[in-house]
Amino acid sequence: MRKISFINLFITLTFLAGCSTSQKLATLKPEPDDASPLIYESNPSFINLPISIKLNDIQNQTNSVLNGLIYEDNNIEDDDIEIKIWKQGPIIIQNDPENRDKKIKTILPLKANIKYRIGTKKLGIELYDTREFNLNGVITLSSEVALTNWKLNTKTEFKSLDWNESPTMTVFGKNMPITYLANPAISAFKSKIEKSIDDAIEKSMDFKPNVLAALEKICTPFQMSDTYESWLRIVPVEIYSTNAKLKNDLFLLDMGMKCNMETIVGKQPEAKFNPNKIVLKPVVKIPNQITANIAAISSYTDASKIMTKNFAGQEFGSGSKKVTVKNVEIWHKDSKMVIALDVLGNVNGTIYLNGFPKYNSQTKEIYFDKLDYVLDTKSKLMLTANWLAQGLILKKMQENCRYSIQQNLEEGKKSMATYLKNYSPMPGVFVNGKMEDIQFDKIQLTNQAMIAFIKINGTVNVSVDGLK
Repeated sequence: MRKISFINLFITLTFLAGCSTSQKLATLKPEPDDASPLIYESNPSFINLPISIKLNDIQNQTNSVLNGLIYEDNNIEDDDIEIKIWKQGPIIIQNDPENRDKKIKTILPLKANIKYRIGTKKLGIELYDTREFNLNGVITLSSEVALTNWKLNTKTEFKSLDWNESPTMTVFGKNMPITYLANPAISAFKSKIEKSIDDAIEKSMDFKPNVLAALEKICTPFQMSDTYESWLRIVPVEIYSTNAKLKNDLFLLDMGMKCNMETIVGKQPEAKFNPNKIVLKPVVKIPNQITANIAAISSYTDASKIMTKNFAGQEFGSGSKKVTVKNVEIWHKDSKMVIALDVLGNVNGTIYLNGFPKYNSQTKEIYFDKLDYVLDTKSKLMLTANWLAQGLILKKMQENCRYSIQQNLEEGKKSMATYLKNYSPMPGVFVNGKMEDIQFDKIQLTNQAMIAFIKINGTVNVSVDGLK
């Protein structure tokens, strides 16, 4: 039997090792950064809220405030008059045909009891004669409309009084017709009627509780994605309003809200709505479009799966020196994306690349600019597989390190659309609108996801039908 010397065995093993078809690559993994808490920076959004309210709703609210005895003055000593006024039927509020788009007309059926004192007081002797009038008719008033400090204010002017019955005066316990005396007496109480109407409309048309209640509901964080556990939180900064105006049977008010839209991953965040800090600022004009800045979230896990599919069936290299990518995993470190490629072939192991995420607006894809091997990976490749470190192979790999966020963008747009299709944040209030094409803004990295911020322009209209 032929014996193999130790030297021959060593040479044989060395030769076989040199002829091996693969090499094991041991590289250091760049550990991901911790970006907690996951609150993303966003630019302020501006939401236009043109509000329309039917005059019929103002009428209903005014009728709910003014019922039965609507005015009473029992002190005759201050101005020689006592007045009691009762509403006899529903108040009618409509556009004033003589001043369309500027004033409202109020028709008030009423009954009045007036005690009017005539006389004087001299040398401690009271010389008075008190007359009592009973009036039953319909008063017509005209009011200018304005909005001040959240409230609808009117400046009402007495226009006319049509008698349902001839005015009477009580004489010896009997009602005697006194039409010729009653008309001059109207001047004694018409200012009281005007003030009663103004006070009632101001009280019934205080928009602050309704606006704040609607805002509170809108600003409650809502879930945009179950998969990524993402929430959208709206935080109002300022509320704007133009002057009120009338058009046909509608009361129109342009309002706008400057707000921050924050996207948060994890458990449901607390609302950041503080009604005490909301101030209504008057402005001359508000744009008729909204600009919403929202976030399309792509988790690293989801993006990794997409890029793994991009590499399927592809080989990188030339001749007998080739590798295939079996799996891709990405994360973020030092404002860059780290891309880990598990390779099999002439080299087995994991190679790490890094680069800056960019967005292609035409293909709606995220890609990575200035992609290169991380320092440790490059050093190991230069020692063991220099052919794999060549720029041509790296460029081909870079072509597959991309993925589309079209679906994410559409999901973000779909989430917004939910709140623009007859959305009712409270009874009687309805929100409708439409959105234009989405525009990419910027990318921000966290420890769980890549956030693509987008802008959406559109219109919003808020109508009030049956305000309570």
